[in-house]
Amino acid sequence: MQYRKFGKLDWKVSALGFGAMRLPTLGGNQSNIDEPQAIQMIRYGIDHGINYLDTAYPYHNGNSERLVGKALKDGYREKIRLATKMPVRMVEKAEDFDRFFNEQLERLQVKNLDFYLLHGLRKESWPLVRDLGILKWAEKKMSQGYFNHLGFSFHDEYDVFKGILDDYSGWTFCQLQYNFMDVNFQAGRRGVELAASRGMGVVVMEPLRGGRLARTPGEAVAKVWESDKNKRSPIEWAFQWVWNQPEISVALSGMSLMAHVVDNVAIAERSGLVKLTADEVALVDQAREAYKGSNPIPCTGCNYCMPCPNGVDIPRNFAIYNEAHMWNDMRSGRGAYQGQGRGPGGGLTPEQRADQCLECGECLEACPQSIEIPDWMKKVHAELGATQ
Repeated sequence: MQYRKFGKLDWKVSALGFGAMRLPTLGGNQSNIDEPQAIQMIRYGIDHGINYLDTAYPYHNGNSERLVGKALKDGYREKIRLATKMPVRMVEKAEDFDRFFNEQLERLQVKNLDFYLLHGLRKESWPLVRDLGILKWAEKKMSQGYFNHLGFSFHDEYDVFKGILDDYSGWTFCQLQYNFMDVNFQAGRRGVELAASRGMGVVVMEPLRGGRLARTPGEAVAKVWESDKNKRSPIEWAFQWVWNQPEISVALSGMSLMAHVVDNVAIAERSGLVKLTADEVALVDQAREAYKGSNPIPCTGCNYCMPCPNGVDIPRNFAIYNEAHMWNDMRSGRGAYQGQGRGPGGGLTPEQRADQCLECGECLEACPQSIEIPDWMKKVHAELGATQ
């Protein structure tokens, strides 16, 4: 494993971090984690040098933290730096800080944490928790030894990001969505540079853009990669592009199969030996442009929009629609949309389909990608709801 600087800390983090948001499940139920497999995966990663593990209060409907707690038994807790997140969207009053935090310690079966994040800060949520006194609360918890370092994950525009950094000088690190498709999205490259300039560790989430960059690419993108003399896989290109930037501390991967862990660890072991040339960086730029013509909806499948109050499975509708456009295969897309079992996650039931959207707008606030979900629901149904 290769290791990298983590801001100003006198500690180096593994190039690859384990994100516990997409653990293997049983029966397609996100709450029902395949515990033996998930524990084996986490421990394999740690045994092969991963030393940063990230989870959060809502992942797998609360069961990710419980699973992580089980995985870190038998001496594994001492081999890892553990990070989890305060669910700021669920906070209503100052008393909630202790309530959520104590529940997280219980779920994880630990007495303290290494890193603690405020989850998914945005323009609306940051002033709320800031004015409720979360910084004073966090500083007290750190002085009492409950966690060592405070950071935040982020889903908003650069100016909001800069404002959060300006509001508090005690941040140790931040977590940003960043990959070669999202150079200018949300905080983007400017946010990476700003955080690094202030001595913060930079944790990257979605380096594979929710797994989309790991899929076998369409013809246009495949032609770009075929010109690579080193014949890297699309997955390795995505990771190496992130690691090519010294400001990045660690790239998180939400792995759901043991094969993902094995492959990603091997790629991470090569990360310190790779320095992309100007021609290789230009090749990634070409791939970016090729991808842009493939997927109309920028959904990463994070599930923050779920559950929909009317039962629409928003991410699966989007995934089926994007797959249909990426492969130019509307027949298969319509089949999956109309319940024939094909497509990402299998076929949809009538209750889960896009035409059941009531345009209540609840999903709009939750979406970190700022997708106009109700408008896209109409387009999805118009194209995929048609007869074969």
